[in-house]
Amino acid sequence: MTTTSPVQLLASGGHYFEGARWHDGRWWVSDIYAQTVCTYDTAGNRTDVMHVPNNPSGLGWLPDGSLLVVSMHDRKLLRRSPGGEVSVHSDLSHLCAHELNDMVVTASGHAYVGTIGFAIAEGDELRPGAVYRVDPDGTPSVAADDLICPNGMVITNDGRTLIVAESFSSRLTAFTIGDDGTLSGQRVWAQVGEDPGLVPLPEAMAKAELWPDGCAIDAEDHVWVADAGHKRVVRIDPSGAIVDEIRDGDELGIYACALGGEDGRTLLLCSVPDFFAAATGADTDKAVLKTTTVSVPHGGRP
Repeated sequence: MTTTSPVQLLASGGHYFEGARWHDGRWWVSDIYAQTVCTYDTAGNRTDVMHVPNNPSGLGWLPDGSLLVVSMHDRKLLRRSPGGEVSVHSDLSHLCAHELNDMVVTASGHAYVGTIGFAIAEGDELRPGAVYRVDPDGTPSVAADDLICPNGMVITNDGRTLIVAESFSSRLTAFTIGDDGTLSGQRVWAQVGEDPGLVPLPEAMAKAELWPDGCAIDAEDHVWVADAGHKRVVRIDPSGAIVDEIRDGDELGIYACALGGEDGRTLLLCSVPDFFAAATGADTDKAVLKTTTVSVPHGGRP
């Protein structure tokens, strides 16, 4: 099952990379604890694009080409116009008490944003979180709740299914997307091992057979999932089975991934030795970006 494609270093020296996307011929990532949205070309050259004082995470684009950026701690979506002007697209602080995290944006401009639901970096108690829908005009609402650390999100190739990683339940959960962006039909898309349940976080982390974090989707509606707790990315088919696996030879934790490159077959891996060390500032330069080649190209969104 393990993929033999070599994993190569693209860039090093980051604080902690998340929200990876391929857009306009470049890799876009949030270097969260450097408070910076940046891009990398295929040679690994970095360009800092946007400073986000409250830590950036999920990235996406509106139909007019504006970049949406999750601002984690103040629970807002920022909008950077194609000309570079930054404004607040949506303020979700009245809906959620804890930091926002990852995001995916539909072709029509509806954004789905998750909140972790508890203060993970401070060792808070594990609690459910929610996914919020932000309409193209910036109006936010609760789209789904009672999810266990909703994290990476993808949309299938037909634009009709949202798949959400529940990080501490070993699960990917699916919803049907309505024409107006509403979510319905919640169902398990993949359950890898047993759900540990609402137990203390260290226990959940020890029991979980999969820690699904950042995700990417390919043209066959298989989902590549960064398995943060097991130092790998896995490819899961629509039946919920793991059909492929890639490990980082340096034994780093992999917290996000993206499909892109000119032919869509490059898989980008966002790796760091230890999340908690990065989150608390003990490590400020150990995050890396690596790439490998896969056989099925990018599909769906992001």
